[in-house]
Formats: sequence, structure tokens, C-alpha cells
Amino acid sequence: MYKSEKGQYLVEFLPYIKEFYGNTFVIKYGGSAMINDELKMAFSKDIALLKLVGINPIIVHGGGNEIGDTLKKLDITTKFHKGLRITDEKTMEVVVMVLAGKVNKEIVLNINRFGGRAVGLSGVDASIIKAKKLLLEDVDLGLVGDVEEVNPDILVNLSKNGYIPVVSPIGFDDAGSRYNINADTVASSIAQALQAEKLIYISDVDGVLDTENKLISEIKIKDIDKMIGSVLTGGMIPKVISAKEAIENGVKKVHIINGKKQHAILEEIFTDAGIGTQIVR
Repeated sequence: MYKSEKGQYLVEFLPYIKEFYGNTFVIKYGGSAMINDELKMAFSKDIALLKLVGINPIIVHGGGNEIGDTLKKLDITTKFHKGLRITDEKTMEVVVMVLAGKVNKEIVLNINRFGGRAVGLSGVDASIIKAKKLLLEDVDLGLVGDVEEVNPDILVNLSKNGYIPVVSPIGFDDAGSRYNINADTVASSIAQALQAEKLIYISDVDGVLDTENKLISEIKIKDIDKMIGSVLTGGMIPKVISAKEAIENGVKKVHIINGKKQHAILEEIFTDAGIGTQIVR
């Protein structure tokens, strides 16, 4: 990039920085951006920069690949049903160890290396995520949960005091059981509880693509239902439906961006053209 182009980007950033100052962005971090070292560093720099310019990022992360790798090393076999890992007690111990331990602390460390003040949490800490067992008619998923209630107080307090919360998607119930919850679901629920300005899903695709594989830059929630089965297929369906639910419950905008592109967050949020798909009311 030429210096003049860099200057143009900085000028283009300014009105957006002013517009979003003091607002909360909930960012679901997953996919290749969590695996590739260069992408990890780019993400960490982006998050530190958001906080530096007065935006309050809250990170919710996945970690399915790390869980799978660790289970394999421990010679623990697990099965999947419709993309959900059937989670018994033994598997749940590994889920907690990997998500709340290894993955969470690596994200915190990387953000802090670039001047952020990240704090690692799970949904169990300060009772952030009260969960319930996810019930399906045809199979028992074990300790796979859904969000019942979000208590965002600790997230608000940390953000107000200059910290960046990093949350692993583990919830609890009144009986003391812990649950493995889909990170997209947790991110959406936290964004709704905080009435966030933005919910950002970092994925491995550019956004929502049309039937000719061209990026759709904006989708209105009134058009989502008729897109299911044609434009929206596979794993994009639950992601966009959760986006619709978030907007219907107070989140201003939802963005789906490709984490395989360095600094995708900044380009989506702070430029006129953007880089992914935004979902709006």
C-alpha cells in the first residue's frame, strides 16, 4: 500500500471513530483467524486499537479445533450430531480445560502484547451465562447447553475501567452443571444483554454470498426468511438467524466478515465500502 493510500485510510477512519466512541462491540472470534499466527497477531492488534480509540470490544471465542486435537491426544472419542459435539462428563472436563484455559489465555496474552488490557473469563465467572440443557427430540447431546440468561455486570464494569473481556462459551445451571455452548449463540446473547452497537462474527468466508457467489454487502432482516434455502444454506443459516434475533432485541447492526483477511475488523467498521456483509433492521 502506498503512503497516500495509508493516509486516505486514516482520514476515512476518523468519522467512524467519532461515531462509535464509547460504544460496545461484541466480537465472536473463531475459524482460521484463531489458528494462523499472522492472523492471530493482526486480530490482537485490531482489538487493542479499538479500545485505544474509545470503543469497548468484548470477545467471545470458539475453539472447536483445539478441543478436537486435545481429545485425540487423550484418546477420547466423541461423536457429532448436526454439527454439535455430544459432550459427556469426561469430554466436558477437556472442553473447560481447553476453552477456559489454553485458548482463552492465549487470546488474552496476545491482546496484552499489543497494549490492550484483556481479562480472561468463562461464562461461569461472575455468573455471566446461566445455561440450560439443549434438548433435541432424537438424541441426548449430554452437556451441550443453550443460554437461559445473561448477567453482563462484570463485562460492563471491566469495560468501563479500561479492560477488554475475553469470554469462553461455558455456562452453568443452578444444579452446578457446566455446559458447552455454541460461541455464536453466546456472542449474540451477550450483545443483546448489553444492547451493543455491533455484533461481529469472524468466520472463514467473506460474508453472505448470493447464488452467483458474489458478496452481498447488506441484508435487511425482513428479507432473511425468504433467503433461507436459496442464498442462505448450511452453517450460514443459524448464524444469520441469530443475527436477526440480535437486531430484533436491540443490537444495532450485525457484521459477518472473513477472518482470513488481516485487519478485516478495521476495514469493515472504519471504511465506507466495508469488507463483509452487514445485517440491519
